[in-house]
Amino acid sequence: MFRPVKKPAEPAIERAALPNTKELVSIKIDSDIIAHFQADGPGWQDRINATLRSAIDQAP
Repeated sequence: MFRPVKKPAEPAIERAALPNTKELVSIKIDSDIIAHFQADGPGWQDRINATLRSAIDQAP
């Protein structure tokens, strides 16, 4: 029914992330949190990033 695979796919090449680069991710955040950051207009994703970075810096 199906033809056999002629050649297996090559494994993906893992590359080290460059420092200070942004990565596209998908996460679920409560809508009231999103609304809070979006209320100040464009740049809300950068503000979320800054808030998360601040939380990391304050962690023991």
